[in-house]
Amino acid sequence: MELSLYFLIAAAILVLFFAKMALVIIPQSETKIIERLGRYHATLKPGINLIIPFVDKAKNVVVLKYGRYVYSNNIDLREQVYDFPKQNVITKDNIQMEINALLYFQIMDPFKATYEINNLPNAIEKLTQTTLRNIIGELELDETLTSRDTINTKLRAVLDDATDKWGVKVNRVELQDITPPSSVLTAMEKQMQAERNKRAQILTSEGEKAAEILASEGEKTATINRAEAAKQQAILQAEGEAQARIRKAEAEAKAIELITEAVGKSTNPANYLLAQKYIQMLEELAQGDKTKTVYLPYEATNLMGSIGGIKELFKGE
Repeated sequence: MELSLYFLIAAAILVLFFAKMALVIIPQSETKIIERLGRYHATLKPGINLIIPFVDKAKNVVVLKYGRYVYSNNIDLREQVYDFPKQNVITKDNIQMEINALLYFQIMDPFKATYEINNLPNAIEKLTQTTLRNIIGELELDETLTSRDTINTKLRAVLDDATDKWGVKVNRVELQDITPPSSVLTAMEKQMQAERNKRAQILTSEGEKAAEILASEGEKTATINRAEAAKQQAILQAEGEAQARIRKAEAEAKAIELITEAVGKSTNPANYLLAQKYIQMLEELAQGDKTKTVYLPYEATNLMGSIGGIKELFKGE
């Protein structure tokens, strides 16, 4: 009786043991490759799966975990990122620098990732390094520093094509750091400082040029305005003189008309006016310096006749 009980307990334990080995629970976004007697049998899906203990066995693959390559029978189907260590590359103009890259990829076909390549993480790392060296070797230093997007695009295209046979999809590649030698950094700093000084000098000269242009334009405008003002002043002055002459002529004409009315037509009004001018001139000479030389016109008889005409005029009155 006791022997039968022990046998039943042992059988139950054995059944539980086999049941545990037969039932395989796969987490979401993971899978396992099952080999039956050493040959590929199935790719397990997330959830509960049944296998034959000791006949079916999960295939161990190399994965990168905590920065180290380890063996595991679980294959992660999520997007993964590999942060590769810095590596030395040489540009087209023979400048050596250090570059490290981030690679984002996803296993799309677990069968190919298991059987088409021995060590998938290491293969991707070495392929990335060699491809990156080839791409950087085709670019000069300045292009390398300013063309990260171009490098990323080329690198992703090459890696995606090369890893397709491994069942891997390379989603993107990012250059994390580009570190030129210290001598190159010093030269670049000097170059940037020279460029900044150059731009400052250009801006200063452009500012001075603009100021001179504005000053010359202002002087030109002022000169034009002064010339226009002088022109207007001359025009107004000429018009004033013309008006004055017209008024003076009108006044003289009016005076002659009045004299004509006063003396009558028998006496020439011009002689009367001329006599007045002579008399006015003599008064001015008399009031001036006594030592001055007095010049009398050659036709003195005309003067005396004019004065006589004035005398006759006053007598008539």
